[in-house]
Amino acid sequence: MQNKILNKFNLMNSKFLLTIVFFIQANFAFAQVGSLTGTVLYKLEPVENAIVKLKGTNINVNSDSSGQYKISNLPIGEYTLVINALGYENYSKKIRIIENNELKISSELIESFKTIEEVVITGTMKETSKLNSPIAVEVYSPQFFKKQPTPSIFESLSMVNGVQPQLNCSVCNTGDIHINGMEGPYTMVLIDGMPIVSSLSTVYGLSGIPNSLVKRIEVVKGPAASIYGSEAVGGLINIITKDPITAPRLNVDVMTTSYQDLNIDLSGKSKIKKATVLLGANYYTFNKRWDINKDNFTDVTLQNRISLFNKWNLERKNSRKASLALRYVYEDRFGGELQWSSKWRGSDSIYGESIYTKRWEVIGAYQLPINKQKITLQYSYNNHKQNSFYGVIPYHANQQTVFAQLLWDKKIGARHDLLIGIPFRYIYYDDNTIATQDTNSINPKTKPSVTILPGIFIQDELKITEKFTTLLGVRYDHHNIHGKVYSPRLGFKYSPNKNNTFRLTGGNGFRVVNLFTEDHA
Repeated sequence: MQNKILNKFNLMNSKFLLTIVFFIQANFAFAQVGSLTGTVLYKLEPVENAIVKLKGTNINVNSDSSGQYKISNLPIGEYTLVINALGYENYSKKIRIIENNELKISSELIESFKTIEEVVITGTMKETSKLNSPIAVEVYSPQFFKKQPTPSIFESLSMVNGVQPQLNCSVCNTGDIHINGMEGPYTMVLIDGMPIVSSLSTVYGLSGIPNSLVKRIEVVKGPAASIYGSEAVGGLINIITKDPITAPRLNVDVMTTSYQDLNIDLSGKSKIKKATVLLGANYYTFNKRWDINKDNFTDVTLQNRISLFNKWNLERKNSRKASLALRYVYEDRFGGELQWSSKWRGSDSIYGESIYTKRWEVIGAYQLPINKQKITLQYSYNNHKQNSFYGVIPYHANQQTVFAQLLWDKKIGARHDLLIGIPFRYIYYDDNTIATQDTNSINPKTKPSVTILPGIFIQDELKITEKFTTLLGVRYDHHNIHGKVYSPRLGFKYSPNKNNTFRLTGGNGFRVVNLFTEDHA
């Protein structure tokens, strides 16, 4: 009996000791981890969206807008850190993770001469490498514009060669963008490939596009009306917004100057089931009345502007595209005599130019679920309302633009790369000027201007040899007032080697002239 009790006691002690040993080992194993934080730089400037990997593992993270990243709970040991970023040479370094220690690394990247391989879409309306594109496309990343911070895209583009933002009114600060010396109405401004900045909205809408929502900007100089239609005469600027998948989880950017203006950019992303959502907000204010030349007039236009942005990317079978973006802009700007306040709006006592702008935008794309065919529906809608007074002269206007386009991207054999599109554009415009009045009536009534512009285009990128490629395109549009419009396009590309490319392009462009609606009052 005593032996049984003793054996039972020894068994209990053994289990107790094993339990203690297990917990000690578990805690010891749990403690055998460390972490890695780092910053990816190029010439002391942060590199955003660099892919950070640890060779031999499934770890894969992206650097944020400040170039930083963090990997937690790494088992101790030696690893090979690998960093890949578009436009830079691959970075590799041996590292060692120590128990309960945070390893900090600053990685300086080297620019790659293979940047011509980066993907562009604007030249031919489809994804292709910059090297293979028969149309010359210039690409500008947010890092380019951060070298000289500005609160809007309009001001940032002044750093691009051949692109000149120009202020047309020193009182209310309206402007347009010239390409190669041609006037602003000959420049087409796109957002995600959609022509939603035009006519009236060009005057006040350009300054309402914040830098925070920009992934990159692509610039094509020269006519591109064969695939983009009206206004693409001098060239086009395509503002490509951030992809919610690769955008940082949270980004805050605050900028101010000695002139007492303030610009705040906020953006963040989240995952909701099969959708990735990007939210962005921009606030800009400038309320200091400067009068350096002592003429009792504001030297710089006062502005208060808020812009909200929301973009959704949906996960679909076979990686088919589905995206939807919404944007709202409100702006209040003023220029005039220093004594002016809102109570004098529209009066003849103190001169002032006061403009209220409200703008809504919807941009989307949906690839049709058709097997072995790449057919995409693109669509956009914008509503631009302006309530303004220039002294005692009121100017109230409303412009709405509906755009839809069906694209069929089809490769035939190894040489032909076809793109066929059926676009449709509807523009409604109404204001309180004689431009939209029925002057034949005894009592002139409002007669809104309506533009209906359906069309069709076809483009063939023919690869004759490995070194020689041609681009043939033709477009037909039918304007409800001006009738038939034809726009041909021809391009040649010769690449004797990867470091040298010669391009020759030609074509024509057209635009519908709206003498009153392309200026302010």
